[in-house]
Amino acid sequence: MCYCTRSYIFGRRVCFIFNNHARKSSTPLSGKPGRFAAQRTELGRWQLLYSHSTMASEAKKAKVAVREGILFGMGNPLLDISAPADQAFLEKYGLKANDAILAEEKHQPMYQDMVDNLKVEYIAGGATQNSIRVAQWLLQVSHATTFFGSIGKDKFGEVLKNAGEHDGVQVNYHYDEEKPTGTCAVVITDNNRSLCANLAAANCYKKEHLDKNMELVKKADLCYIGGFFLTVSPESILAVAQSCAEDNRTFALNLSAPFLCQFFKEPMMKAMPYVDILFGNETEAKTFATEQKFGTEDLVEIGKKIAELEKVNKERKRMVVITQGTDDTIIIQDGKVEHFPVVKLDPSKILDTNAAGDAFVGGFLSQLVQGQPLKDCVRCGNYAASTVIQHSGCTYPAKPDFQ
Repeated sequence: MCYCTRSYIFGRRVCFIFNNHARKSSTPLSGKPGRFAAQRTELGRWQLLYSHSTMASEAKKAKVAVREGILFGMGNPLLDISAPADQAFLEKYGLKANDAILAEEKHQPMYQDMVDNLKVEYIAGGATQNSIRVAQWLLQVSHATTFFGSIGKDKFGEVLKNAGEHDGVQVNYHYDEEKPTGTCAVVITDNNRSLCANLAAANCYKKEHLDKNMELVKKADLCYIGGFFLTVSPESILAVAQSCAEDNRTFALNLSAPFLCQFFKEPMMKAMPYVDILFGNETEAKTFATEQKFGTEDLVEIGKKIAELEKVNKERKRMVVITQGTDDTIIIQDGKVEHFPVVKLDPSKILDTNAAGDAFVGGFLSQLVQGQPLKDCVRCGNYAASTVIQHSGCTYPAKPDFQ
């Protein structure tokens, strides 16, 4: 466990560096082997150093201070139109339970159908934005997180902006002059959900917006992008990924949906050499393995093969995180495999599984940017997911009680 934590978060001798200009130091570490030490850089900032041997219990003693802009996310901001329905409604529009797709022409009437005939709720959504909002909720420091995406100049866009700002996220949207803000139909059947996204303005993100605001990207210790953004601006993903590799900052990507592994594998594989940490569920991992001709459906073997794919930044060993719903979360890095059990929740408490995976990522990253041990990252991910599924959409109590 400690090996994965050290390799991913710290990358050999240097742990977290609190600003992008701090350099690795050759100054001997203070304290005993296997302990943390802090020293001031020539710029007057503090950087956290680590000796080459460690224990997870030692890592818990060195928590990185949360600061503004420590975590960056970029993705498709969508307003969720969420409503309970029956199997007949799914069949009417060719939807499947627990699936995520992009809207086609046949789905366009569905959104108004939901508004007219179902009991709908409007909730700020979009996979990456959900993860960032959850991380912000857990970090509890204003503007600790930053989010980029594209919305329209309309009422729904204002709803998204106000929701993000209310949560404390530093939202920096690109505004599209022509398209409306994107929406996502969330059709809930029992404890399942089917997502159908009409990207609209979210599909119009321009790299020029990223270029103008690159200082916010470089400010972050960790940058996270969901796979859905591969359909929108793969060039922006590459720009963020390359920036992280150049500065030895962490870049994380999510497989997000099976269809992305199938039909957007070219831009996905262009980004993969820069990926320090890859998230995905068991279905996405198996689809990825099929498309990449791994020749196995064993999740551990799939994780190992993904971890061994070409990598640009040799300072960081790639970590692969595979979730399996209520089954163990599997984490693979540098040939090491760990299984983390999921605490089972009473089914009667489950209201809506929408955004459970997004919440897991947000919880995981909220601890990772603080330098917490891997087991605590997973534990917080599970806490966030179990909290969100007891609420409608990606919502949660005013204050977290994670310890």
